[in-house]
Amino acid sequence: MSRIKLIVFDIAGTIIEDRGEVPRAFAKALLEDGIPFAEDELLRWKGASKREVIRHFVSRQTRQDNIDDRVESAYRRFRSELENCYAAKVTLIAGVVETFQCCKEQDILIATTTGFDREIRDLILKQTGWRDLFAANISSDDVRRGRPAPYMIFRAMEAAGVLNVREVVNVGDTPLDLQAGTNAGVAGVIGVLTGAHDRANLQREPHTHILDSAAELPDLIGRAF
Repeated sequence: MSRIKLIVFDIAGTIIEDRGEVPRAFAKALLEDGIPFAEDELLRWKGASKREVIRHFVSRQTRQDNIDDRVESAYRRFRSELENCYAAKVTLIAGVVETFQCCKEQDILIATTTGFDREIRDLILKQTGWRDLFAANISSDDVRRGRPAPYMIFRAMEAAGVLNVREVVNVGDTPLDLQAGTNAGVAGVIGVLTGAHDRANLQREPHTHILDSAAELPDLIGRAF
């Protein structure tokens, strides 16, 4: 029997398909507000708090006393665009439903963490029918700092009633996901290749495993934990 009590999943690129919705929404919001950015730099921020990403780009060219208003303006544009995308279609990563079922059969709790705010997260969970599936759903606006800080993982543990980080696995598709798992000290820091980053990018970060997708988790949990 596995000693793992909780598996924490990132959302976009990990349990739902990432079809480039987030960078497109960022690009549109930043362009419409006249905020310069580079596409490759946006990629490096994948997995972070979306408001923190916008603040990063805005702060480079805006007076300090005017940053907050401009961040909120760009963030509203970003969220509106992303909500339209996810309201139209959310596609599940193949095999994740079976992974969730396997966790249930083994009495392993599951949770989500995300750089999305609560409204976008809840829209995705409603679209997928997963609203009541998880022991916890934690967003970047539930904590003081998003990834790579470990706080969303800790909040998920608290909500799920799991005390020991060595009984937790964190799964995500970005370097920031792996950094957050490492900073949390969890037993499994697992990268998946269903998002925007390739194996080479993920392997540069501390990790325990790199999988093709979360569909491979049941076999790994049985062998490694």
